[in-house]
Amino acid sequence: MGKSRNGRRRQAGDEVVVESVDGGLAELIPDRERARAWTLVVDGAPQSHVDLDDPAYLSFEYQRRLGHVIDLVAPQGRPVHAVHLGGGAFTLARYVAATRPRSTQQVVERDAGLVQLVRRELPLDPNARIRVRSVDAREGLAKVPDGWADLVITDVFSGARTPAHLTSTEFLDDVRRALKPGGVYAANLADGPPLAHLRGQIATAAARFGQLALVADPTVLRGKRFGNAVLVASDQPLPVAELTRRAASDPHPGRVEHGRTLTDFTGGAVPVTDLAAVASPAPPASVFR
Repeated sequence: MGKSRNGRRRQAGDEVVVESVDGGLAELIPDRERARAWTLVVDGAPQSHVDLDDPAYLSFEYQRRLGHVIDLVAPQGRPVHAVHLGGGAFTLARYVAATRPRSTQQVVERDAGLVQLVRRELPLDPNARIRVRSVDAREGLAKVPDGWADLVITDVFSGARTPAHLTSTEFLDDVRRALKPGGVYAANLADGPPLAHLRGQIATAAARFGQLALVADPTVLRGKRFGNAVLVASDQPLPVAELTRRAASDPHPGRVEHGRTLTDFTGGAVPVTDLAAVASPAPPASVFR
C-alpha cells in the first residue's frame, strides 16, 4: 500500500474526497492503479489527473498534448517562465516543475475553494517555484510583467465551457504582451459539430500570431464528435514535424494541422472580439459518461 495524497497510508477502500467549491461540487477520486494518483472531477466533468509520485505522468489526452508543447518550448532540464490560466489540480505546473526544475510559474485559478482543496489534499512540492493567484484569468494575466513568459497556457472552463472573455483578440493582445519574443501560446479548446467555435478561435489566433498549429483527434476535426483540440501559436516557426510525430505516437493518436490546411479549415471564420465573444459550447451529457 502506498501513501495517499496527504501522507497517510492509503487503505484498500480509500474514499472519494467530496467538497463544495466556488465552481460546483468537486470530487477527488483515487486512481486504483496508481498508489498516489487522483482524478479531479467538478460537477461531473473530469478536470485533471495528478500522480504525486510521478508528476511527469500525464493521463488525460489533452494534457499529454500540452505536455508535448511544453517539451518543444524548451529542452528537458532547462528552466522556463510559464503562466497557466486555469489551474485545476495544477497538473501541468507540476509537470513543468518536475521536468524543468528551477522553472518559475504563475497559476491563475479563479476558484479559491478549489485551490484550497487541491493545496490541502494534493500538496505542491514546496521547492517548486509555483505562485497561485485566485483571481479571474484576464485579471491575473494583466499582472504578468511585459515579456516575462516563455509559455502561456489557457485551460479555463466554467461549467465545462470556456468563458467568452478568454476567446477574443483583446485577450490575445494581453497574452502577446506577457510573452517573450518568440514565446509560445497554447490553449485547450473544446467543441463539437459544426465546429464554429474552434474555427473562430483559429481565426482569432491567426489575427495575432504568425504561426499556428492545431492538434486534435481526427474524428473531432472531421466534426464527428465533441472533443478537445490544442491550439499552439507563436511568432516564431513552430516545431510542426516533431509535434506531429509525438501526437501520432500517443496512446490516442492525434493529427496536426498547420499552414494552408489550417487556414482552409477555418472556412472563412472571422476573428472574435470582446463585443462579439460568446462562451464555448456546452458538451453533450454523453461526453462524460
